[in-house]
Amino acid sequence: MNVSVGIFLFIAWAAVVAIGDCRRRRISNSVVLAGLAAAFCCALFQCGPFGISLTQSGIGALIGLAALLPFFALGVMGAADVKVFAVLGAWCGMHALLGLWMAASLAASVHALWLLITTRTRLASLARQPGATFELAGKASTPYAACLAVAASGWLVVHGMAGSVR
Repeated sequence: MNVSVGIFLFIAWAAVVAIGDCRRRRISNSVVLAGLAAAFCCALFQCGPFGISLTQSGIGALIGLAALLPFFALGVMGAADVKVFAVLGAWCGMHALLGLWMAASLAASVHALWLLITTRTRLASLARQPGATFELAGKASTPYAACLAVAASGWLVVHGMAGSVR
């Protein structure tokens, strides 16, 4: 198989994640499993866009899952966000996860600030209402999985332009 197949699969999966998360704030398990299967197949057949081995892919998935699981346990992150990060670990390898997390968190922070400004939500009112969330057009909070997918797509472009993607 050709690396361009891996690039196409990754970009298609990342687009489905980003669009689904932005529109519905939900990513189905079938999308997560398809991304994981594609990442492992690309690693196995050495056609992945990030040039990692099957072992690196498995380790990346486990580290991605373990890294964000505490945030889910604390109730500050959805399960889909954690699963998408694990799949990104399978696609990109563990070495990329810290950078992806930082870029996605920066994007999510900008989005949350934008929501605060545009919805005129005051922090004091959030403190008085335990169930209150940031909401715009009926969408609660920030689409963090979309931020992760966009960050990973950007990483692919940057590394592709630098010549480090096979």
